[in-house]
Amino acid sequence: MEKSRFKLLLRKYWFLLGILGAIFLAELVPSLGATGGPLKPEWTVKYVAVSLIFFLSGMSLSFSEMKATTSRIKVHFYIQAFTFLFIPLLIMTINVFLRNVFAINEWILKGLATVSCMPPPVSSAVILTRAVGGNEAVAVFNSVIGSLIGLFFTPLVLLLMLGKTAVVSTLSSIYILCQTVLLPLLVGQTLRSTGLLKYGVHQLPLSSIGQMALLFIIFTTFCDAFRTHDIPMNAADILITVFLVVLIQMIFLYISFELSNYFSNTFAPSDVVAITFCSTHKSLTLGIPILRILFSGYAHFSQITLPFLIYHPTQIILGGLLVPYLKRWINSTRSRSKLLP
Repeated sequence: MEKSRFKLLLRKYWFLLGILGAIFLAELVPSLGATGGPLKPEWTVKYVAVSLIFFLSGMSLSFSEMKATTSRIKVHFYIQAFTFLFIPLLIMTINVFLRNVFAINEWILKGLATVSCMPPPVSSAVILTRAVGGNEAVAVFNSVIGSLIGLFFTPLVLLLMLGKTAVVSTLSSIYILCQTVLLPLLVGQTLRSTGLLKYGVHQLPLSSIGQMALLFIIFTTFCDAFRTHDIPMNAADILITVFLVVLIQMIFLYISFELSNYFSNTFAPSDVVAITFCSTHKSLTLGIPILRILFSGYAHFSQITLPFLIYHPTQIILGGLLVPYLKRWINSTRSRSKLLP
């Protein structure tokens, strides 16, 4: 009885346990997955893991689903407005409060401001949406569109918030986005539409394979975090930053979920799941290069980057924690809708 219960819990929470295991392994052997290490994450993450996630999305989504998603203007507007307008404005308000009431380290507040301007990621939100059973097509579409908007909008918001901006190579970023996201997505869609995978694709554990790819990304991210030390930081700054980032993310998740769920006539439960993850997650891929452009050489570079290095893995950990609960919620809403006359 106990053994079967253990297996049930393991099957239910394996992704969360995998996240914790990846973090623990990264702390033990950070050189293994750090940039320039044996696993070469600068290539394997960007061109293998991320590409695999979107290739799997292309295989699992029908062309009609993707086409129908492009016309969902309200859901796209909600996600992008929450990402690029609501979050920066809320962080700006929180920073004013923290600066004046608690005298929090100014460089940590600058780091929080920078995080707030970033676009959604191109991997974690898609995988978590799929794991819950949410609208994966919406998550894929907004990850791509958000990345493109971020190339132009993020520098502008940074200029307004910090009084400085970063010149990001737009053509280079679009080229990488096409290579790692759009091309794998199109290949997956093509294989699905040609019928080559007709007899085998539905038997493949696409969600689990994608989650394994995300675990690899988490492992390499933490390897870099544990290995990078520019200047020593005191324990108080680290603890305060961890507390603030976790609290802020929980607030974002709660507001995004409750607000989108409030408009149940506009957004289906599967949309709410995609909205919750896509609108609150932030991209490390664009964020770290921008931080290095803006603040490289500063004596307080570690304190500026600390919120980002904490935000990225925390969003995945919190997302992993939410997966089983959102699964139950989405299943219960579907059951209730079937019972309605």
